[in-house]
Amino acid sequence: MILGISSYTYPWATGIPGYMPDRPMTETDLLREATELQVRLIQLADNLPLHEMHQDRLEQLIREASANGIILEAGARGMTEEHLHLYIKLAEKIGSPLLRFVIDDKDLFRPGTDEIVSIINNALHDLSSRKIVLALENYERMKTEDFVQIIKKVDNEFVGICLDTINSFGALEGTETVIDRLAPFTVNLHIKDARISRLSHKLGFLVEGTPAGEGMLPLPWILERINKRCRSAVLEQWVPPEQQIRDTILKEAAWARKSVENLRKYFI
Repeated sequence: MILGISSYTYPWATGIPGYMPDRPMTETDLLREATELQVRLIQLADNLPLHEMHQDRLEQLIREASANGIILEAGARGMTEEHLHLYIKLAEKIGSPLLRFVIDDKDLFRPGTDEIVSIINNALHDLSSRKIVLALENYERMKTEDFVQIIKKVDNEFVGICLDTINSFGALEGTETVIDRLAPFTVNLHIKDARISRLSHKLGFLVEGTPAGEGMLPLPWILERINKRCRSAVLEQWVPPEQQIRDTILKEAAWARKSVENLRKYFI
């Protein structure tokens, strides 16, 4: 399994609405970070959207990645039929063997499982002919069992799961449940570490990100159970913000360096 970084390794630097830096991170910056961290893969997700890049910008991204020996993976959000077909073409263009999708687009698109299955079935020919694997990412609106049923109904080697280690906390599902249900179908792993602590007033809990390897994530146990079809593991981060966005971005970069250092022993 290859270790990589993502535009969600640096969500503060890439830009969060209401907290935008003066100069948001670009794909060129992300490539530079990958080279400095000595990782061989980057995943460009919906916070650095490929479909908003002009042709010359895409071509430059492909050239720079190739020159530095870096594999590109495509990611997107809002899996309408039109958007899925667009991103299959973009994944092919950048040479991505995998297309990670978050199904929902906030409140704009929230399909039921039958609609999701129909959309995927209509794209199977395009996926298989281009040899691109669609990876559906687990998140808080849907239970892991919903994802299992989607995968089983589609029943195709070009459709699997992008397993995020933390997202399903929002659906009241813990790590053991997520791994037990989704590991057999996983084709892409999102490593996101966190710590859960009781609030000072004792009325509730705080789920807060940590550098990978320094939180509560049982990574060796997870890696033992992940499907052998999973060829890439991507670092993502939930970095608690500082008072100033520039300090948050510096902290985020430091966490990325520490996380990769902690993770390197597990990956090729």
